[in-house]
Amino acid sequence: MASVPFDQLEGFIWMNGEFVNWADAKVHVLTHGLHYASAVFEGERAYGGEIFKLTEHTERLHESARLLGFKIPYSVEEIDNACRTLLQKQGFKDAYVRPIAWRGSEQMGVSAQNNRINCAVAIWQWPSYFDPAQKLKGIRLDMAEWRRPDPRTAPSKSKAAGLYMICTLSKHAAEAKGYADAMMLDWRGQVAEATGANIFFVKDGKIHTPTPDCFLDGITRRTVIGLAKDRRLDVIERAIMPEELEGFEQCFLTGTAAEVTPVSEIGPYRFEVGEIAKTLMHDYNAAVQPKQAIAAE
Repeated sequence: MASVPFDQLEGFIWMNGEFVNWADAKVHVLTHGLHYASAVFEGERAYGGEIFKLTEHTERLHESARLLGFKIPYSVEEIDNACRTLLQKQGFKDAYVRPIAWRGSEQMGVSAQNNRINCAVAIWQWPSYFDPAQKLKGIRLDMAEWRRPDPRTAPSKSKAAGLYMICTLSKHAAEAKGYADAMMLDWRGQVAEATGANIFFVKDGKIHTPTPDCFLDGITRRTVIGLAKDRRLDVIERAIMPEELEGFEQCFLTGTAAEVTPVSEIGPYRFEVGEIAKTLMHDYNAAVQPKQAIAAE
């Protein structure tokens, strides 16, 4: 899978209301979204033929576009239907789903009021975001140099393409040192998140997680908080300073791609893959499975 470039995969992509051959889903090199990052996207997973929390993701896609000053010309229902139909056309049961919307090439420059708003959905098979064997032992995180910006300087509530530039830089730097990912601080020096996932810690049976005031309050994050509360576990959202990591016993990441992934190490700090992390990993795996698949077991 990894050896095949993404532009050479086969199948269909939904693009501006039509299903086109994968190889024909192209944009011009002078597309505004490429030059000025005027693009928003979602990451979703299908399990057993159903896309988990699809409508929540599509609603966030619309909200992300609004925060970037444009309106997607397809309704939430239209994009939901496109995602479901495309999943069937691709013939996949378990897959990754990527909707994206961007400003086109009608106008080039910082101003882009006259540009067409394009929208596309691609679906491909993508296994675990982290190495499955390493995931069970807990992945290792570096401490990132780059920090999540002050929300007064960037639309941090939007899942905007440009906000991931520092994530790529941080993940590349971590991987070059042999780590799986990196933990980022925010502009104040507080713990924020990993490069593409939210972060949680456990101490004395209670779960602690940073308040998402300058990064995405992830859909998986909210799902896992709900699962923890179903287990009558205390979940505390608060500012967390990096020096507090020494006192935490467990750590795990959450995200559509990462799902629930235990962490064994962040820089000089060590964590156990404990029962709370394992339990929430199990509960999340059960939650994402379609109800008919569970009933058939």
